[in-house]
Amino acid sequence: MDDDRGVDSVRTFPRDAFLLEAVVEAKGGRTVSVCIPAHNEAATVAQVVDAVRTAHLAELGGSGLVDEVLVVDDGSTDGTAGAAAGAGGRVIRLSRRMGKGGAMRAALDAAAGEVLVFLDADVENTTGAFVTCLLGPLLVGHGDIALVKGYYERPIGDSPTGGGRVTELLAKPLLEVLFPEHPGLRSVLQPLAGETAAPRWVLEKVGLAPGYGVEIGLLLDVVTRFGAEAVAQVDLGSRTHRNRSLVELRPQAVEVLRAALGRARAWGATPEAPRRGR
Repeated sequence: MDDDRGVDSVRTFPRDAFLLEAVVEAKGGRTVSVCIPAHNEAATVAQVVDAVRTAHLAELGGSGLVDEVLVVDDGSTDGTAGAAAGAGGRVIRLSRRMGKGGAMRAALDAAAGEVLVFLDADVENTTGAFVTCLLGPLLVGHGDIALVKGYYERPIGDSPTGGGRVTELLAKPLLEVLFPEHPGLRSVLQPLAGETAAPRWVLEKVGLAPGYGVEIGLLLDVVTRFGAEAVAQVDLGSRTHRNRSLVELRPQAVEVLRAALGRARAWGATPEAPRRGR
């Protein structure tokens, strides 16, 4: 369970760092909610719900690591809500689209758990191990961890890597240039990962940004409030989902940019000066 941590980097754990039995034992009397924000993901949301419920709900013969699986239907116009309910998820339907951050806020308000795990609804290969890995740093001997992010390979087309274009071309450069006073941010492999976990009190204290700025906003808020040492990342292997077109990605990129720039301005961050030869 030892983390691989260098100077000024977040704690990084391999996939096999946390055994299921150890995480369940460390959970003790705490309650865990798995929350799945979803907008028009009828094709995949049921598989995500079923994977978590089958692996971890005690009443289904699972590990007992999870106490509820909650899906927030963010104003979908397809059969997302029905598919999620059919798979056994508890569904909260929003009357209008609130964006990812708004859906996560609704999940936080509705969930019963003391610890929340967020999973994306469009991932085709979600397994119960995702939840085990994300909860490991929070529950097993690392009481100072405030936020856990998943990291993974992201296939695109026939290539096993190459996905995550907004991450590589926008999010990571933003963190490097706008927040040089927090060099630990450069070690975060998937700053926009939707697979994340945190104690309820952390989410309530730092808040959740609107739209697709929620992931980078949460990361920045936790690091600036608690330090990079309060963040952990865990290998989830390979993550397969529908790769969106550049036209679809542009609005997401704009929201990520707004969230990062807004915090840089508010905190008086000093951007890194350009280096010769860049």
